[in-house]
Amino acid sequence: MTDLFADSALNGETAFLNGAELYFAYQPADSERPTLVFLHGGPGYNSFSFQELFGERLQEAGWPAVYLDQRGCGRSAPLAETEQGEDALDLDTLVGDVEALRAHLNLDRIVPLGHGFGALIALEYARRYPQHTARVVAVSPWVHFPQLALTLLAEASALKGQPLNDPADELRAQTPEGEYPAVGAARVQAAFDLLNARDLLNALQFPDPQARMQLEFVDAEGQLTGRAEVGEALVYQGLWEFEYPPFLQEITRPIFVIAGVHDRSSYPEQTDWLEDLGGADVTVLDTGHYPWLDDEDAFAGALQEALTR
Repeated sequence: MTDLFADSALNGETAFLNGAELYFAYQPADSERPTLVFLHGGPGYNSFSFQELFGERLQEAGWPAVYLDQRGCGRSAPLAETEQGEDALDLDTLVGDVEALRAHLNLDRIVPLGHGFGALIALEYARRYPQHTARVVAVSPWVHFPQLALTLLAEASALKGQPLNDPADELRAQTPEGEYPAVGAARVQAAFDLLNARDLLNALQFPDPQARMQLEFVDAEGQLTGRAEVGEALVYQGLWEFEYPPFLQEITRPIFVIAGVHDRSSYPEQTDWLEDLGGADVTVLDTGHYPWLDDEDAFAGALQEALTR
């Protein structure tokens, strides 16, 4: 059953898809272009701020777009209310949600447009459903999580004026043969022991405090907060040990990356994987993790290039 909120400025809709009540806003256009499906980051964030801040630009440019709140996120139902429950959240399920949404909207081909963690979903969708993917656009992507964890630890150490103490070698030496050492999780724990997660990510992702304040203002306007249980469920499934790069070589659709030179959570380490193994076309902007906040015009130009090149 589908509920349509006709009076909503977002033209928002919820539908029961792939075992979950998912919220999305569909912004059609008089165009034969493939529809963009925006996949937010977090994990546990929502699509409201991107639509609010950049949706009009996409509409003016004539691009049809769908803004999805991933399962358990934003205006979608909590994980506990899904058929799969809280413990079954993984990349396969999130990709399945995107495919169910595409089929629900009767779209032939889409352009998965993923940001941060959402880029991982976009890439895996393109790998699994090339017949329904025109191209994939990854903005500030995260694909190698043990490496991301090391970046977090290195930055936290630098900000606290302490030498980098990577626990990886010691952990590997202590792990019994046949067991997998949770290197990523250990690195993240060490990083957050030095500096809390919010302050660390803010330092990594926002070159301009005004941009961070603008995003927080929009979040407050939308009255939506991050869902911690989503991140916790993915971590429980081993997110910090996950290395996606080997799968990049199996993607047959064109990959385009938009990265910010000031986004230490993604550039250059994460971006390099997509260029080296996925053959991605990479555009680097003078921005942070949220390029549409730092330089909307530059991001609009880069995205238009990625969608039409």
